[in-house]
Amino acid sequence: MKKLFFILFSFTLLSNTVINAQINEDSLLRAQTMSNFDSLLNGWYVKTSLDTSVQKNIFTNDHDINVSDSIIIERLKLIPTPIQLSYNEKVRQWIYLYLKKGKYMIPTYMGLSEYYFPMFEKELDAHNMPLELKYLPIIESALNPRAVSSAGATGIWQFIYATGKRYNLEINSYVDERRDPLRSTEAAVQYLDELYAIFGDWNLALASYNCGAGNVRRAIARSGGKTDFWDIYMYLPRETRGYIPAFIAMTYIMNYTDEHNFYPADIQLPLNTDTVMVTDTLHLLQVAEVLDIPIEQLRDLNPQFKLDIIPGYVKPYALRLPVEEIMNYLINEDKIYDYNDSILFSSKFVVKSMPTHRNNNTYRQSTYTPPPCPDYDFSGMGVVNYTIKSGDTYSFIAEWFDVSISDIKCWNGLTSNRLTVGQTLKIYEPLRKVSYYNSFNSMSFDQKQNKSSNRTTAQQNLDPNFIYYTIKSGDNLYTIAQKFNGVSHDDIKTINSFTNSDVQHLQIGQVIKIKRK
Repeated sequence: MKKLFFILFSFTLLSNTVINAQINEDSLLRAQTMSNFDSLLNGWYVKTSLDTSVQKNIFTNDHDINVSDSIIIERLKLIPTPIQLSYNEKVRQWIYLYLKKGKYMIPTYMGLSEYYFPMFEKELDAHNMPLELKYLPIIESALNPRAVSSAGATGIWQFIYATGKRYNLEINSYVDERRDPLRSTEAAVQYLDELYAIFGDWNLALASYNCGAGNVRRAIARSGGKTDFWDIYMYLPRETRGYIPAFIAMTYIMNYTDEHNFYPADIQLPLNTDTVMVTDTLHLLQVAEVLDIPIEQLRDLNPQFKLDIIPGYVKPYALRLPVEEIMNYLINEDKIYDYNDSILFSSKFVVKSMPTHRNNNTYRQSTYTPPPCPDYDFSGMGVVNYTIKSGDTYSFIAEWFDVSISDIKCWNGLTSNRLTVGQTLKIYEPLRKVSYYNSFNSMSFDQKQNKSSNRTTAQQNLDPNFIYYTIKSGDNLYTIAQKFNGVSHDDIKTINSFTNSDVQHLQIGQVIKIKRK
């Protein structure tokens, strides 16, 4: 391991000192790229994944760098994208730089892309934007969510403070959503979409992303009104001149890795992750120690928590975990909150005024009061006694029985978000349906899901005023609202009669209503 990282460090140091006089205007961008990659090597998943014989074989491959200009031109033409991928001396120099010096970088980027690119592509596709924009974070940050530029730009999409706040990214002493891959991707796509609306050209939109729309407008004016990136090239800031050539070169490399004998490093970031909601002050070390998860793994999955502290006393926060650890967390939630809290939240770690979790859920009980239950009219209603099975959640049960989560809690006098296998719930249904719903006790999970799906289909046929949307992995009300023009997350919450708890516990496969506009 030490030998491999000495090689990697030497490579980074060498690349930082290589100055090509022909492209000296690009030196700042190249230096920042190498600095970001050097920082990336400290990430737990990268560091622990590279030291295998397989990885060493990948890094000792000979990469084809003897490719003619005509072949590169033809290959660029074959990339299906609305982004203009020009080829000239500047682009050629960047392509050859990546081919010659990318021995460690490109396999690492390829390995990381298996985790990050689906996230980027989903958001880009939702906004009908070129999927090739997914290569931009490689230029910006080397796919490093902890990257910080000399100007203070932070995260995988490199937002400065003001721009991050403009796009509603939370930035405070404990949380920096510029470092959150999902939230920053949502913001970056929105920003790029707005820049494209201004210029109507993706190269100019990308240049604006790097140096600001004002600088691009000034470059256009100084060029006499020309609107092609290459025509305004010399009027742009120095670091921006290399930005588009670097992006085109990386787009080429990532589309033709096989042709150049690049193969992905096995970074082993878990492709299947999910989140749990944290509603009290929580330290990542508490989770790591109780669940026996490396603290570095938690940090890599949750880079937005700057001090390893989740300030759940302010509002609920999502903690991302490998999917196989989700149930373990839920089972041990109280134990996690109680573990070493008096030590981790002493004045040595955090200001004394910060509310913290204490034994027996004192903080939650003293500060959170669920909304009062309504006065139900049970005339014409009967009781279904449903026994909790393994895998059941409030959201699934509410979907199966066509009731709300808040009703289930009220009917059973419950405040906890956890259910116990064997626990019995009272669910009120119209008398004529009690027999039908009683049969759910003997059904498998898949059978109940099918029943619910069939009922939803019937409901869709009956009510054309609504769109019925099935929740997918990574969805929340904010991201769902962005898929529908004129719809806000509050609209969705109101139409579906969601409580705050319902919003926090959306389930994959759950069907919600969207009002047609």
